[in-house]
Amino acid sequence: MPTYDFFCNTCRQRFDVFLTFGEYGKKAVHCTHCNSKDVRRRMTKVRIAKSAESRMDDMEGDLSAFEGLEDDPRALGKMMRKMGSEMGEELPAEFDEVVDRLESGQSPEEIESALPDLGAEDP
Repeated sequence: MPTYDFFCNTCRQRFDVFLTFGEYGKKAVHCTHCNSKDVRRRMTKVRIAKSAESRMDDMEGDLSAFEGLEDDPRALGKMMRKMGSEMGEELPAEFDEVVDRLESGQSPEEIESALPDLGAEDP
């Protein structure tokens, strides 16, 4: 069932309500905090869940652009940032540092010598 986000005008609290598509607009909604009927629906961002396979399919066309990126650190950094955001997973802080350095124009070799412990496992 879809979740709808509401705001209570009486107690000023936000709350979620699970309603079927058939119930939405027909079933009365009451605040889950104070039971008031004086509520309004909040419009929130739409989130679309993608499977890992779907995200990889979306990036497939971008992967062909890797050709020649070894000579363009800024373009490589931009590509890595896009791939990181497409994965939808929490990435380590080191990832952001490397991408920031690439986007500033540092070569992978310069980054590797500046960060010799990069990728090393914590003891």
